This record gives sequence, structure tokens and C-alpha cells, in this order.
Amino acid sequence: MATLFTRIIKGEIPSVKILEDERYFAFLDIRPINPGHTLVIPKLELDYLWDAPPDLLAGMLPFAQKAAKAIQAATGCNRVGVLVAGFEVPHAHIHLVPIEGEGELSFSRARPAKPEDLQAIGRKIREHL
Repeated sequence: MATLFTRIIKGEIPSVKILEDERYFAFLDIRPINPGHTLVIPKLELDYLWDAPPDLLAGMLPFAQKAAKAIQAATGCNRVGVLVAGFEVPHAHIHLVPIEGEGELSFSRARPAKPEDLQAIGRKIREHL
């Protein structure tokens, strides 16, 4: 059975897409730590990030870098933090979180976002790609 993220990639579940290429997909988290919180996933369905083939893993960072630079430009944040936990959905992913300081990198800060707020920040991020 396809993971939630595979269903998002296929368009079966709506998302606010930030960036996509033939191997990766980036979209906004619906429970962001801060506005602009983006998930970067490989299109290849695999559970654990560190089980990814080396070439797939190596390509994720340059792809995530494009998204992170756009997130930083759109939000004006001090940094874009990176989290890899891997427990929420059984599909490898990294979190790009706009932050002002390390203390903000905590899932305890995550809150549901309004769809209209996600659309607005998504547009703003995509303007910087």
C-alpha cells in the first residue's frame, strides 16, 4: 500500500507543492513548526532515509538547498534548520524549518495550519525559486 507521501506525490492527497523534479518532491508541512516548514522526500518509496541508495541520498541535499534558499528568502528567517526523525510517516523525508534559533527545532511547537495560510506562504516561497 502506498504511503501518505506517495499519495501526495501522485496528487491523490492535496498538498502545497514547493518544488519537484524527476527524483524528489518538496511540499509544505500541514503541521508546521514555523510558517514555511517544508518536507523534502524522494519519489522512491523507502521507509528509512539512511537506507536510500547513495546516489539518491547524495542528490537530496542539492535539491533541498534550492528549497531552503527560497524558504529563507521568503520568510526572512535567520536560518533554515534541518530535522531528520523519520517516525511520522514511513517514507524517507527531511524537514526544512525556518528558524531564528536552535530552540525552535522541536515538533512540540508544531500546530495545524490553515489551508489559506499554507497557500500564501507556498506562493511566496515559489516566487524565490
